[in-house]
Amino acid sequence: MLVARNAEKLDEVANDIRNAGREVLTVAVDLADPGAHARVVEETLARFGRIDALLNIAGAVPQVDLFDMTDAQWDAGFALKLHGARKLTIAAWPALKAANGSVVLISGNSAQFPKAPYAAVGTINAAIVALAKAFADRGIADGVQVNSVLPGPVMTGRRRSYLEHWAPLHDMTVEEATAQFPKEAGIARYGEPEEIADLMAFLVSPGARWMTGSAVRMDGGEVKAI
Repeated sequence: MLVARNAEKLDEVANDIRNAGREVLTVAVDLADPGAHARVVEETLARFGRIDALLNIAGAVPQVDLFDMTDAQWDAGFALKLHGARKLTIAAWPALKAANGSVVLISGNSAQFPKAPYAAVGTINAAIVALAKAFADRGIADGVQVNSVLPGPVMTGRRRSYLEHWAPLHDMTVEEATAQFPKEAGIARYGEPEEIADLMAFLVSPGARWMTGSAVRMDGGEVKAI
């Protein structure tokens, strides 16, 4: 089951999955909307009959300075990334409990070093880590495993678009900008989405079943703290 706001992008990914011989269902919905979470769970159970794993990955939070961010921007970030994950996990919990399922919430390594230029990102990511630990505590009794993942700089389509916009403004090629940012972060390169996906696949696999309440950082060594 794939859930996102953009139906066209959902269809692209769904076609790749179908071409690999797998069954997939998509729902184009904004998880910030009331009732969206129940709809997603209902349609999933109607098609597949159970929920074994829930991966909460939503959330493009505006990168705006602490003193420039409006209340609307702040609230929108929390509504999508934090409250969306909270509501969807709660809605899916009975099915996850029945299946002894697993939940992964994507946070970000900024949870461990929030900065003024990215105040909402760091604050929301820290809240997601705390939320995952709270769910994990409940999950011990209910048989539901919950962890969070803290990625560092990953070469997503959104980051690529940002570099394409940023580079000419600073008299640089996209290739030069792509090489510069990892150096400033103190890492060898950007991460790839597939690397984060591999980690999430491990966390919901039988081999990671005793891991719960963990916040797993995968950032190429950007965060130097222990």
